[in-house]
Amino acid sequence: MVVAILGLAAGAVVLSVPDPRPPVGAEAERFAARLVRAREEAVLTNRSIAVETTARGYGFSQLDGVEWKPLTDGPFGEEVWQAETSADLPEATLRVVFDPTGASESATVVLSRDGRSSTVSVDGAGEVSVDD
Repeated sequence: MVVAILGLAAGAVVLSVPDPRPPVGAEAERFAARLVRAREEAVLTNRSIAVETTARGYGFSQLDGVEWKPLTDGPFGEEVWQAETSADLPEATLRVVFDPTGASESATVVLSRDGRSSTVSVDGAGEVSVDD
């Protein structure tokens, strides 16, 4: 009888432990914030900034006038999606380029995990939004 009660108690503890990963909405918010920062960087430095998104994650590069060079400082390090997060992209690599005025082509990325999804969108003016 005592063993059964301990077993039930242990099961309740295991079931009540929260998932250590942030929810997919938090990951979408982080991605959107970094897109906004990339747009700001393009305006502040008067140079185009590209964000390349794949099923694995995303990274940043800057046009130095001749060629694209990876950005790695500050918020621009390469990021990998959390485990089991999938990114629904229109093609294998989605490249969003913010020009020096902050404008870009429209793009949408849908992040999904555990039956939940969040959509990160960039419009033609470079405005970034998140929809859960």
